Amino acid sequence: MQSLALRYEVQIGWRYLYAGTRDRAGGLMLLLAGGGIVAALVGILVLWRGSSDLADTVGTVMVLGGILATVVFGLLSIFSVFTAVSVLGVAFGVAALTIVLAVTTGFQQQFREKVLGVNAHVIVTEAQGGVYTGFPDVIEAAKNIDPDVIAVQPFVLSEMLATRGKGQLSGVLIKGIDPKLVRDVLDLQKHMIDGGSVDALAARCAPDDKTCLSPIIMGIELARKLHAKVGDRLTVVVPLSNIDIKTLQASAPKTHFFRVAGIFHSGFDEYDRRLMYAAIEDLAADGNFVAAGVEMKVRDISRAADIAAKLDRALIDGNYKVQDWYALNENLFTALKLQKVVLVILLTLIIIVAAVNMVSALTMMVTDKTREVAIMKSMGATSGSVAQIFQVVGIAIGGVGTLAGVSLGLAVCHVAGRFGFHLDPTVYLIDRLPIQVRPFEVLLVAGITMVISVVATIWPAASASAMRPVEGLRYD
Repeated sequence: MQSLALRYEVQIGWRYLYAGTRDRAGGLMLLLAGGGIVAALVGILVLWRGSSDLADTVGTVMVLGGILATVVFGLLSIFSVFTAVSVLGVAFGVAALTIVLAVTTGFQQQFREKVLGVNAHVIVTEAQGGVYTGFPDVIEAAKNIDPDVIAVQPFVLSEMLATRGKGQLSGVLIKGIDPKLVRDVLDLQKHMIDGGSVDALAARCAPDDKTCLSPIIMGIELARKLHAKVGDRLTVVVPLSNIDIKTLQASAPKTHFFRVAGIFHSGFDEYDRRLMYAAIEDLAADGNFVAAGVEMKVRDISRAADIAAKLDRALIDGNYKVQDWYALNENLFTALKLQKVVLVILLTLIIIVAAVNMVSALTMMVTDKTREVAIMKSMGATSGSVAQIFQVVGIAIGGVGTLAGVSLGLAVCHVAGRFGFHLDPTVYLIDRLPIQVRPFEVLLVAGITMVISVVATIWPAASASAMRPVEGLRYD
């Protein structure tokens, strides 16, 4: 009996949702929905074969417009206009939230990959600065601090000016690394796009060879700025000079000559525009460095903070500062996390507004169906059955809207991720729009929307169930 009653309530709820007999209008809506599909496919073809900004713009507009038209006219071909508007409100809110979550998660993931691509997981530096000593005690402690430590290497950082001697000049940050250990500590090799291998830094010049130049690796944007390519001679100048206190005369800035041995592309504009790598022995002997210390790679980056804390406690006798990769970039990742939370809250309000619209629609439906409710109650329908009819309507609107919104959002994310959209790296630090869809976040959006939809049906369903038969039949 319960299954029959439930089937009856579902049938009544579907009749309230369904557009009814609209042969011509329904056929036109289906035709327009088909046109939307064709427009989306043409847009994908334009994006696939296009190679200009105009083609990307036209293709994007066609894809988004086609998908939107398919959803809108597809719903209008099945549901009444009143119902379709309520469904679209939910669908747009869900789609917007799905897309924003994918983009913000993509930014977080991309920034993490870029930061870890050319940086170690844990870094130890001298808190007050000082002379580079090789840090044998720190290296030994780091190797034995935890089984998850994979490799350790010393490093120095030097701020200098780089030029090719033809008017091109740029401030750079040169990182001195151990060529024998760099592959084990940094993922620099996978970012190399010219020059072959980071092993080129291990090449050494004979003491009596005056024409031999020490190798150096530079970022792609820096190479473009200096018009440098592999094999070019590069002049690096220490901008600070020593001043004699007695005579107040400054000595000439120290100059070093390097050979461009490779070019890397990390995808992170800050690194590609300023960072260079050289052998540590080519920089440490000069003593003009901003920082010196030890960096290490760990097997599980989620444990980097714990390992950093353990190493910090182990180095109580030294004047060292230990930081993990997240702490070094805490401001960036905190800003991204805060941005994601704020956007989720704001876009959830769109879904809540759609739910308010759903309450209004259901309330008006209850008023419009007063006579039918009275007839059903006079024939023996219980208040609970009447309430379930309007709950079915509300849950169906929320469910169809959620399904349509998730489909629309995932379609947009797929197109954006497949074909990519260029960003200004000087503004966004990365050159392409990142998309990272996480199933958990999609399910969370769908779950929150369904909960809001169920809550939105409570008041209209309660109003319908409380209606007395005499109120609907009074004037019949």
